[in-house]
Amino acid sequence: MDRTVIITGANGSLALGFVDTFLSCYPQHTLIATVRNPSPQDDPNTAKLTRLISKYSNPKVVIEALDLGNIASVRSFAEKLNAKISSRELPRISTIVCNAATLSLEAGQKFTSDGNEATFQVCHLSHYLLILKLLGSMDFGSGRIVMLGSITHYPEKPNPLSSLRPGLPENIEDLIKPAPDALSLVHDRGYQRYGTAKLANVIFAEDLNERFRMDSKLSNMTALAMDPGGLPASRAQAKQKSSIRMIFATINFLMPVLKYLTSVFRTTEDAGRDLVAVSMDPTFQGKGGYYVGQKKDAPAAVSTDEKEQKVLWAACWRWVGLKADETVLQNVAL
Repeated sequence: MDRTVIITGANGSLALGFVDTFLSCYPQHTLIATVRNPSPQDDPNTAKLTRLISKYSNPKVVIEALDLGNIASVRSFAEKLNAKISSRELPRISTIVCNAATLSLEAGQKFTSDGNEATFQVCHLSHYLLILKLLGSMDFGSGRIVMLGSITHYPEKPNPLSSLRPGLPENIEDLIKPAPDALSLVHDRGYQRYGTAKLANVIFAEDLNERFRMDSKLSNMTALAMDPGGLPASRAQAKQKSSIRMIFATINFLMPVLKYLTSVFRTTEDAGRDLVAVSMDPTFQGKGGYYVGQKKDAPAAVSTDEKEQKVLWAACWRWVGLKADETVLQNVAL
């Protein structure tokens, strides 16, 4: 049965690997590939995406503009897509892949047009809104939500690239309105914000699965989080310190051999195939949880804490200004 699949940040490094495998393996489905700037003339990354798509004959791909740094843009996109599915211009959604991300390390804090800290809004908050707005257009019998995790999301594991660990702050408002960084901690605070946003993704996936199970209409849908592994070829590595960039460049050069020796580092092509598998393959139908590639793993312990789930959910609900009649999910106030 034909379905619609959505991937955010479709011109990113991992996403290009996803799109290539998706078009090769699932040509019957329609792919909505969202990017901030859909013009290949203005955005070289979108140009890469269009060139990749052009390799395929009659691909069912629509490149759509979606600015996750603007809540109004997310609302407008979701409402237009819901209308197209309601009118049967597009088939129902089988999977939403929440791939888009941003981080700021040595450049310091960045804020969106909504005035929110950019890493958290782009990685998590806007995806939260997008998903809840689109649930009514999904395949209730087998729909999947795929969040992107990261090794950086574990509060219990040290990060060799940062002295600070992720975690929901005592004052939840600090997620979107953080205090200024101390000059000596600008880089590490940036890493902490990214890890915390990834932790929020994992908490949300765990929470959403429980909410699906309690909802008779959506009980056959699932949410999972996937860590694609370290991607030395990712363009996000350009934001690292120069010394770290050199290390990742060396690792990337050695990847043709290293890929057979370790799963810590992955090529974007291999990670893209894994992302397609957890998003589309029947093997993962009805399965939630946390995955590193295609292998089930344990998420951060705090991700299953009901108190933390409720605190994060309530804050995100308030920050995006959702109302109960904007989503088909029941018991949204819980």
